[in-house]
Amino acid sequence: MVRAHPGASRTVAEWDGAVLHVRIRARAIDGAANRALIQAVADTLGVRRSAVSLVAGERSRNKLFEVTGLDPASLTRLREPPA
Repeated sequence: MVRAHPGASRTVAEWDGAVLHVRIRARAIDGAANRALIQAVADTLGVRRSAVSLVAGERSRNKLFEVTGLDPASLTRLREPPA
């Protein structure tokens, strides 16, 4: 799950357990926050923007994305804190 925080001073993504908190500069107006969130999720996971699609939560802060081209082992490594 991804938790969106629109209207932040800068774009930052941080894991908190199984939740990816993404702070984005865009406001939740006319889908701008969702578009920025898709780009931020793609950047965080190291995939192309076209590999990320919003599945649920278009008007909610809690969102569910489908990501193609990312295996579960890679996702686990991305969620581990840096050593």
